[in-house]
Amino acid sequence: MTVAAPPRPPAQRRNDTLRRLENDVDAWVATAGPAGSPYLVPLSYLWDGETLLVSTAATTPTARNLRAVGRVRLTLGPTRDVVLVEGTAEEVEVSPEVADEFAAKTGFDPRAQRDYPYFRIRPHLVQAWREANEIAGRDLMVDGAWLSV
Repeated sequence: MTVAAPPRPPAQRRNDTLRRLENDVDAWVATAGPAGSPYLVPLSYLWDGETLLVSTAATTPTARNLRAVGRVRLTLGPTRDVVLVEGTAEEVEVSPEVADEFAAKTGFDPRAQRDYPYFRIRPHLVQAWREANEIAGRDLMVDGAWLSV
């Protein structure tokens, strides 16, 4: 039987989450269309300290869902060290500098593709937990504001 490590204090959990947002490259991104059909896809992202930037082909269900509904849920990390983000997305134009930064971090340059729009995801809820003993207190951001630690 494996014994879980004690739960992390809120400040450590928030710091671990911010480090993961800054350093991870890929996330599982879930969207749903107006009819409610869910769609899940892995996408690379760029974190700017407040929002996540993703890009996908304009013809994908993800792009269509983000344009039509604008709500998104994404996760980072394995199931025993997960960060879950819920937010809203909007299609955006990015500066050449931001596009360069996205390409450098992700190893993928949407500008080299045909019709790959960028979407900026603004988190409204951020949760993080490793084991069942971290379920309580998993909320780190609620209504777009980081909780005090």
